[in-house]
Amino acid sequence: MKVTIIIPNYNGKHFMEPCLASLKEQTFRDFKILVVDNASSDGSVAYMKTEYPDIEVIALDQNYGFSKAVNVGIEHSTTPYVILLNNDTTVDPHYVEEMVKAIEKSPCIFSVSSKMIQMYHPELIDSAGDLYTLMGWGVCRGTGRPISNYNESDEIFTACAGAAIYRRSAFEKIGYFDENHFAYLEDIDVGYRAKIYGYKNMYCPTALVYHVGSGTSGSKYNSFKVKLSARNSVYLNYKNMPLLQLILNFLPLFLGYVVKYLFFLKKGWGKDYKDGVKEGLATMKAQKKVPFQFKHLTNYIVIEVELLLHTFGYARDWFSRKLFQK
Repeated sequence: MKVTIIIPNYNGKHFMEPCLASLKEQTFRDFKILVVDNASSDGSVAYMKTEYPDIEVIALDQNYGFSKAVNVGIEHSTTPYVILLNNDTTVDPHYVEEMVKAIEKSPCIFSVSSKMIQMYHPELIDSAGDLYTLMGWGVCRGTGRPISNYNESDEIFTACAGAAIYRRSAFEKIGYFDENHFAYLEDIDVGYRAKIYGYKNMYCPTALVYHVGSGTSGSKYNSFKVKLSARNSVYLNYKNMPLLQLILNFLPLFLGYVVKYLFFLKKGWGKDYKDGVKEGLATMKAQKKVPFQFKHLTNYIVIEVELLLHTFGYARDWFSRKLFQK
């Protein structure tokens, strides 16, 4: 087998049939499916055993979150590549084939992000990979833009783990998904780490995925997601930036947290965001920081330039949307 497709699941029984049906139609067949269930209470495990007895299911004893679930799947796998796939997706028949072709272009590629399309608005992008800014904001590239704008293969900051392929051997070198994250920003964290070690993350426009979105959490914003994302953003910066880089970026990072707080205050989740940041600051030193190695200095410089370019790119895109909307 060349690929293991890992589907983390939590109370997503109603999503499994269309997702698995689309995987049955793949042109590339050298893969196995592994479902890792986070102690679902909706009968997901029993459903899988009855309806899909040939698919392996690992049933965890409690809801450990996305990071732990996919780590269990990755560590259980023996294939050269693993695809992480959200349960609230369906994939194009050429999806796995295109992902494998993309990651096999170079041994320096850690991950490849697919062209994620909004399930109910198939003319619009859901995600074309992730970017990261000096303000500590993760940006879902292309969200809400026409799919025709993202037809070229490109290097990205990190892959969106909702539908991405990873080089399994690289995890042994850089570490796995951070289980302290539980969920949210864990894909940017591991992709950032991979870049420090000299790997690349790519976007494949021919690997098409249709995504419902918020299939597990239930909404774009909620108290749980806002608080956890705020905390994890503190972890992400502390872990991946050496002290000098943190000092250099202190002002834009501080501004980023202030702006985000004001944004969520207006939405009614200001307290949740503030509590998340406070928790992150209180517990960040307990997180495993990426050890600085002088041989990675060039990679840190390249990353800093990318953060700067992404910040200006995001600002330009935001202003253009405001100026030309409607």
